[in-house]
Amino acid sequence: MFFATLAIVVLFSGCKKPDRGERTDTKTSGTISFYADESFSPIIDELREQFEYQFPKSHLDAIYTDEITGLQQLKEMKTCLLITSRGLTEPELAYFKSKRQKPVVMPIGYDGLALIVNKQNTDTCITVADVKRLLSGEVQDWGDIYPGSNRGKIEVVFDNKQSATLHFVVDSILDGKPIDSPNIVAAKSSKDVIDYVDKTPNAVGVIGSNWLNDRRDTTNTTFKKNIHVMNVTLRDKATPQNSWKPYQAYLLDGRYPFVRTLYAIAIDPQLALPWSFANFIAGPKGQLIIFKAGLLPYRGDINIRKVNVKKE
Repeated sequence: MFFATLAIVVLFSGCKKPDRGERTDTKTSGTISFYADESFSPIIDELREQFEYQFPKSHLDAIYTDEITGLQQLKEMKTCLLITSRGLTEPELAYFKSKRQKPVVMPIGYDGLALIVNKQNTDTCITVADVKRLLSGEVQDWGDIYPGSNRGKIEVVFDNKQSATLHFVVDSILDGKPIDSPNIVAAKSSKDVIDYVDKTPNAVGVIGSNWLNDRRDTTNTTFKKNIHVMNVTLRDKATPQNSWKPYQAYLLDGRYPFVRTLYAIAIDPQLALPWSFANFIAGPKGQLIIFKAGLLPYRGDINIRKVNVKKE
């Protein structure tokens, strides 16, 4: 069998406008706080650590929260930087214009929205149509999707009710329709979703794929071993041959259907540390870090190679 991996060549060699006494940060020094959706915390931690290593006089305090809270902090000018999974809407842009603020929205990468199940669950291939039926509440039992299954009721687990993950499901998978399954479980964080699925044989978790890469695997072709990551297909029937996991290569070529864009939204009139960190993420070093973390960078030349994997 083979997995597709990627090689990348990068192509490019709090926050009202304060008085001078209120902020002392520069492009490479100082202390600031910024907000980010919790579902992206693994990759953001790596980016933050590398930035601070490159600029030792800088300190970045990441506040992980849900998408709604983060956007509200940006609107109230209590932060200059938000990292989340969508850009700004026209009404939001109009709001900032009315406040004489000019947000800069930078696409920085892509991740996959992954479906995870318990290690004991062998039903790991699913169609997009069945995912929609599951999330809309049309089906509630494993046997409704996999005839003969005796796993009983399906528990669908999200990180929280206001997360970017849930909003992506509503907007991009259910076409704006609300999630209507009576068996929804809201965990407190992405880690809690993984832990819940690990302990619950009938659960299916919905989570960002950046939480699932096995850091020991430099090819980014394996996931954490304590759960199964489901294979998803656009076909009418799911089989191991026509279904795909959220590997980088399948995010790139479109075989994996649930892909979302990550954005850094900066409003920094001083063009200081928040602005510098956002540009670091969008620049060559940040894009390489995103690539090495198992996600798909927004910028760069991508080459796909086939790698033979021997099972012992």
